[in-house]
Amino acid sequence: MSQMELIEAIKSGNRASVEEMITAGADLNQQDKQGWIPMNWAAGSGQLEIVELLLEHGADPLAVGRDLRTPEMIALAAGHAEVVKRLRRAEADAKGGEAGSSDRNYCRAYHLGELRRYSAWAENKVNAENGTKQSSDQISEPEVLADEEVVFVHQDYTVTKSIWSGEDVIFDKVTEQWKGFCDTELQFAAPDSLDLIAKPFDAAQPAA
Repeated sequence: MSQMELIEAIKSGNRASVEEMITAGADLNQQDKQGWIPMNWAAGSGQLEIVELLLEHGADPLAVGRDLRTPEMIALAAGHAEVVKRLRRAEADAKGGEAGSSDRNYCRAYHLGELRRYSAWAENKVNAENGTKQSSDQISEPEVLADEEVVFVHQDYTVTKSIWSGEDVIFDKVTEQWKGFCDTELQFAAPDSLDLIAKPFDAAQPAA
């Protein structure tokens, strides 16, 4: 058996050949010229049955190639949600119950007017010139934001004008009352990577 036969069988989607080669002792950590191992190829091509087979025979779900991506990261980039879920469980098992390596939360967009319905809303002013949060005595010409302005609520319940957490913060008075408003009135939940694969883009409630 040549070094690359297992990878070639996975690329072709031939499960029977893959199983036969694994049973015969094929190296599960062999690398191709790009530094990818068999699990990388199974994950990237969305072959859940072969991913399961490799895991059953001891393939490491945390192994990375030269691109430093785990199989789960590769499956996520390729949009294979079921493979991502399976590899996240395998990663958690390998790490003693911790979440998958690329499991992260994103922000959710709202029109500012929706947030202004909160009874204790107190908006930080954003400098119109450079977009930074400043105290009232530092601002010469604060930007006036319309109710239709799209802003972003983050996992920590802060609100920003920028898509990035901690940048252009317009609300950071996070209390249990504010969290309750977000959860009940806004139906807020920060989507994770899998949500972005599984759900179509919603123009009214875009995930960022």
